Amino acid sequence: MTYTPPDPFTTRPTLRGTFGMSASTHWLATASAQAVLERGGNAIDAAVAGAFVLHVVEPHLNGPGGDMTGVFATAEEPGRPIVLMGQGPAPAAATREHYLEEGLELVPGAGALAAAVPAAVDAWLLLLRDHGTWELGDVLAFAIGYAREGHPVLGRVGATIATVADLFTEHWPTSAALWMPDGVPPREGDIIRNEAYARVLDSLVSAATDGGTRSERIDAARHEWRTGLVATATAEFIRTPHRHSSGLDHAGVMTIQDFAGFEAGYEEAVTLEFRGHTIAKTGSWGQGPALLQTLAILDGFDDEHLDPSTALGAHTILEAQKLALADREAYYGDDDVPLEYLLSPEYAAERRALIGDTASLEFRPGTVPGHEPFVPPLRTGYTPPALADGSGFAGVGEPTVSRTGETRGDTCHLDVVDSAGNMVSATPSGGWLQSSPTIPELGFCLGSRLQMTWLEDGAPSTLQPGKRPRTTLTPTLVLKDGEPVVALGSPGGDQQDQWQLLYLLRTIVGGYTPQEAIDAPALHTTSVPGSFWPRTWEPGGAVVEDRLGEDVISDLERRGHVITRAGDWSLGRLSSVVRDPRTGVLSAAANPRGAQGYAAGR
Repeated sequence: MTYTPPDPFTTRPTLRGTFGMSASTHWLATASAQAVLERGGNAIDAAVAGAFVLHVVEPHLNGPGGDMTGVFATAEEPGRPIVLMGQGPAPAAATREHYLEEGLELVPGAGALAAAVPAAVDAWLLLLRDHGTWELGDVLAFAIGYAREGHPVLGRVGATIATVADLFTEHWPTSAALWMPDGVPPREGDIIRNEAYARVLDSLVSAATDGGTRSERIDAARHEWRTGLVATATAEFIRTPHRHSSGLDHAGVMTIQDFAGFEAGYEEAVTLEFRGHTIAKTGSWGQGPALLQTLAILDGFDDEHLDPSTALGAHTILEAQKLALADREAYYGDDDVPLEYLLSPEYAAERRALIGDTASLEFRPGTVPGHEPFVPPLRTGYTPPALADGSGFAGVGEPTVSRTGETRGDTCHLDVVDSAGNMVSATPSGGWLQSSPTIPELGFCLGSRLQMTWLEDGAPSTLQPGKRPRTTLTPTLVLKDGEPVVALGSPGGDQQDQWQLLYLLRTIVGGYTPQEAIDAPALHTTSVPGSFWPRTWEPGGAVVEDRLGEDVISDLERRGHVITRAGDWSLGRLSSVVRDPRTGVLSAAANPRGAQGYAAGR
C-alpha cells in the first residue's frame, strides 16, 4: 500500500455493526430494507422490499416498467456470485427495418419504440421466490403504503417534471394527469400518491394468496404480471402514436405475447482476480466486463499509478478506461463475445502498452482474432435531423451526468447484507416518468433501454428482436478468500463502473474506508460514444470534481485531457455494504452528493 487518503475527513461515518446493513440512493428505501431485517427477514427480503419502494419514491429515476441487474451471494453458497438477470429483450416486432422505415437513424431516447420488455418486477419476484423467506404481501406492503398513502416528494422529482412539463401538457396528457394534477409540477415536500400503481401491486398480492406453496404463490404473481392487467393495458395503450425524442410521433410495437414470453433468470457472474480480490460482474450483455478489463490493464502498474487523487493516477486511470470502453463498443453484446480473450493477461498487457504520458484523442478498440471490431458513428455535438430546429426534447437518455458535467439525475442502487452472510448489490433503472407516456391504468410507463442498440447493421449490439440491449446497469460483488465481502454500485449510465473503479482502487490499494472512498473526489472519461441518445462523444474528454485540486487538474490539461469541471460535489452516486467474514463485522456507506442517499444498520 503506497497511498492513503490525503484528508481523513468524511461527510459521515462508515457505519459498523453485526446485525445487518442497508444502503441505497433514497433514505425511504434504505429504511424499508432495514425494517425488513429488523423484523426477521433476510437480505433478499430486504432488498426486494427496498427495490419496490424505489419505484415509488424515485419515479424520475426508475419504475416497474424498467429493468434491473443484480449480483448476489447466499449464506448457503457464499463463494458463488450469481447474476440476477432482469434485462428484457427487444420485442418481436422491434426490427431495425421497421425503425428505419419510421425515418429513424437512431433508436429514440424516449417513447415506446425505445422500450425493451419490462423485466425488473419479474426479476425481483424470482429472487424473492428462490432466496427470500417472506410472503409477497409483507414485502410489498412498504411500497403499497407509500403509493396509496403518499410520501413527501423529492425536490428533484418536481424539477424533473418541470423540464418535461410542456411535453406532458402538449403530447403526453396521461403523464400530465398523474404528475401534474393541478397543472404544475409538485414542490419539494408535497405529498404525492399513485393509486393506480398501488392497485397493480394489490393485484400481484391477490394472485399470491391462493393456496399452494410459497414458491407457487409467488409464481402466480409473476404469471399475473406477465399475462394480466399490466400486459394487456400496455399493449393496448402504446398502439396510439405519441411523441418520441425523434421529434416525430410513432406507435409502439410491444405486444401481450412479448410480455408473456419473457422470464427473468440467473447467470454465472464473470469474474477477475485483482490484488487478492475476486471482482464479480454481469456478462457482456452489460458493461460490467469493461470494469474487469480496466482492472486487468491497471494491475500491471505499480501502486502510484493507481491513485485517482494524483495527476499520474488520474491520467493512467482515464486512459485505461478509454481502452476498455472502446472494446465495449466494438465487441460487447448479447452473444458471441470473446470475453476470455478480452480478459486475458496477454491482451491486458497489449492494451497497457498503449498508455503513454499524454491523453489519447482516438477511439482505439483492440484486435481480437476472428472478430471484426465494430466502430460506431463517432458523433460530436450531433443534432438529429428531426431536432435541427433547436426545439430539443427534455428528459431523453438515461438520467445521469451528461458529457458536459451537467447533472440530470441518476438511476437507482441498493445494497444489503445480513449477519448470515447473504449479500445483494442491485441497480434498478428504466421506466422513469419521462421515458414514455404514463399508462393510466397502471400509474407507470415503459422504459427506454433499446436506445442502447444501434440501427447500423453488423454491430454486436444492433437492434434485433429477442436480443437484450447492452445495458449500462452494472452492480458489483467483491469476494476475498471465497467469501463475499463487498456489495457496491452506483447510478450514472456510462459512468457507473468508472466511479466504482475509483472506490475499488481506493479501498483495495489505497486503504480508504468505504465512506472515505465514496466521499473522495471523482472523475470519469467522456472519450467514448455515449450509450444513450443522441450517443455523442468528446475525444479526450474528462469530467472532474473541482476538489481534485488545481495542480492535478492543470497537470491533466497539460497532458492533453479536455477537462470539464463539474463542481466540488457532483460526480458519483455510490453506496456499499461490507462484511468481514473473520469477525462478522458489517459496514455500510452511502453517497452524500445530492443529500439523498443513506445507509442504515446496526
